[in-house]
Amino acid sequence: MFDYNKIDFTVEKFPLFTPEHGSVYKDLGVGLRRTDTKEPIAIVKDSYEPVQYKDVVDGIENAIMVSGIDTTDAEFKTSVHDSGAKLELRARFPAHKQHMISKFRGYKDKVIPEFVFRTSHDRTWANNGMMGLWRSMCFNTLVNGDKLSYVYGRHTKNFDVDGFANKIKESFNFVACEGMEKLRTWYITPVIREEAVNLFTNTLAQRTDNITRKKVANKVMLSNLMKIFDLENKHIEGQGNYERYGIREAGTLWTAYQAATYWSSHVDKTKGAVHTTKVNREDRVKKMLVSPQWMELEAA
Repeated sequence: MFDYNKIDFTVEKFPLFTPEHGSVYKDLGVGLRRTDTKEPIAIVKDSYEPVQYKDVVDGIENAIMVSGIDTTDAEFKTSVHDSGAKLELRARFPAHKQHMISKFRGYKDKVIPEFVFRTSHDRTWANNGMMGLWRSMCFNTLVNGDKLSYVYGRHTKNFDVDGFANKIKESFNFVACEGMEKLRTWYITPVIREEAVNLFTNTLAQRTDNITRKKVANKVMLSNLMKIFDLENKHIEGQGNYERYGIREAGTLWTAYQAATYWSSHVDKTKGAVHTTKVNREDRVKKMLVSPQWMELEAA
C-alpha cells in the first residue's frame, strides 16, 4: 500500500553538547536524529517520545486490511520531506465511489472516499488525519463534505496509534461493509449530550455501588467518554480545530459510536494486560450496541 522504502528509518534522541566544553545544553532539550544517517532533524524536550513512522503506517495498513475495503485501483501516496522530518500519507478508494450522506443529497455526483494524514518529527506538522467523503479538504481540519473520522493533536505521548487506527478502521467500514446503510443512518441520527450520558452510564461506564448495591456511573470513566464524545462532535459535526471545545450540545449516533470504539482501543500501556483490557472493552461496546438505551436512540 504505502511506500515503506521512504520510511525505512527510525529516529532517536541524543544529548546536545557545547563544542568548547562538551557539557550538555540542558536548557535547549535534546536532539532528534535519524539512526541510519545520524542526521539531526529536530530539537525536542527530553520528555518527548517520538512515534516511529513505520508504527503509524503499520497501524493504518492493518486497519485497511481488517476493514475489508476494496482496494481495486486504490491510489496510495507516501511523501517524506526535509530528510525525514515530515510525513504525509494519502489514499483514495475508487471502488467505493458513492454519494455523500443525506445532508448533502442536493448533490447528484459521487465522490471517492479519501484518507489523508500528516505528522512530523520536528513538530512543524501536528498529528492530523481524516477519512471521509468530500469534494475538497485542507489540513486546517475543515472539509467540503463528510468527515467520518479524524485525529488532531500535538506530538505527545497521548497520540495513540492503536486508537487512531481503530477510528480509521470504522470509517473504512462505513464506506465498505454490508451494514453501510445502518452506519449512514447513525451519522445523521441526533444524540443530545444528556442522551449520551444516559447511554454510557447504563453501558460502558456502569458499575455496582457497594453500599447501595445499585447500578451507578463510574464518574471517571463517564467523564472520559464524554470528553471523547465532545471532541468527536467538534471535529465531525462542527468546525474542527476552529471550534472551541465544549460548546456543542449534541452529536449523533455515529459520534457516540466513534467515542466508544476509540475508548475501547485507547488503553494505558503502562498498566499491563493491554490485550485483555482491549478485548474486555470491545465486548462491552458490542453489548452497548444491543442495549435498550442504544436501541431507543437508534429507533428515534
